[in-house]
Parts: sequence; structure tokens; C-alpha cells
Amino acid sequence: MEEKKRIFITEDHAILRAGLKALLESNASYEVVGEADNGLDAIRYVAETNPDLVLMDLNMPGLSGVEAIRKIRERHPEMKVLVLTMHNSEEYVLASLEAGANGYVLKDTGHAELMNAAGQVLDGKTYLSPDIADKVVNSYLTTKKRVAPTTQWDMLTPREKQVLKLIAEGNSNKDMSAYLCISVKTVEKHRANLMKKLDLHNVSALTAYAIDKGLVSL
Repeated sequence: MEEKKRIFITEDHAILRAGLKALLESNASYEVVGEADNGLDAIRYVAETNPDLVLMDLNMPGLSGVEAIRKIRERHPEMKVLVLTMHNSEEYVLASLEAGANGYVLKDTGHAELMNAAGQVLDGKTYLSPDIADKVVNSYLTTKKRVAPTTQWDMLTPREKQVLKLIAEGNSNKDMSAYLCISVKTVEKHRANLMKKLDLHNVSALTAYAIDKGLVSL
């Protein structure tokens, strides 16, 4: 006979804890081995009961659910944690995942989804409610776009690109000064900035770079 999966419930509302216990134990493969109504007790009792899965609320007296998750995962890396909460904001989701949660389900979800989430997490997968998954993906894409690596070309100002083109065309500092209506000193500053940003230190290297970027043609 297959050994039952041991589940620990951390939830500060007694009625909800009782309902969750009844729901989970309606599955013959699950056994609720402990309960806690705050994060500190959860950490202590989890160590005593050694469950396979901790069902964790986030809003609790004393230690927050996120901190409880972090401490539980630090002490029991193999233990799975499934968040069950009313909070659907990106901040709570990311904080929970960063703390080590393996799944995140909203309290207004249906019984079937909660049972599915528990099964998925126990199987070693990450589970996010559909709405939560959308938030995480959108956040990832936004962050990735925001912190996308900047190329050397992107670091150049429009004026520096203009000076680069003129250098590649064989113009002297004096020629560029007259063409751009700026002082020779300013041209020299743009040239120095170009060399520093591109890590190119002579005219031939700058010219080759300009050709590569299509500023001038052979």
C-alpha cells in the first residue's frame, strides 16, 4: 500500500483549517499531520512532524508567512511549501517564490484546483494559479526588458554617432568642428568619449566599427 503524503496546515482561522483538513483527507493519499495558527509555531511543529508538504497562509500573527517559508526551506530544503492566500499582488507572489515556495494558490480557488496544486507540488513541480502565473510572466518580461543588457552601440549619443561617421569618412577635428558648428575642444571630447565607450583607440579601429554599423560604406 502506498504511503500517504503528510501535510501540515498553517492558517490562523480555525474554521478554515478544519475545512482544509477535511478536504485534503478526502483524498486517501493525504494525511494531515499537524496544524499551526502562526508562523513561529509552524516552524517548530514542522520540525517535529516532518511533513511532505506545508500549506502556508501569508497573513498571520507574529512571524509572516513569507518569513516562515524562508526559515522552513532553509532548515528543510526537501520540504515542499504551497502558499494558500487571499493576496494576488505581484509583490506577495514574488516574495513567496523568492523565499522558497513551490506553489501559490488563491483562497477563492475551487477545491479541485487546490487538490491539483497540492498534487503538482508534491510531484516536484511548481504550481501557480492561472491569474498568478500571468502576473509572474508579465513581471518577468517587464523586468527582462528593463534590465536588458545595453550594447556599446546603444551607449553612444546621437552626436557621438555623428562624430564617429565623420571620423570614418576621414575628417579632421577642425573639419568636424566647422561641419557641426562646435569647438575643436568639443570634437576632441566626443572623440575621447567614443574611444572610451567602444574601447577602440585609433582611427582605423573606429572606422572599421563605423563600417560594421553601416554608418559608412567601403
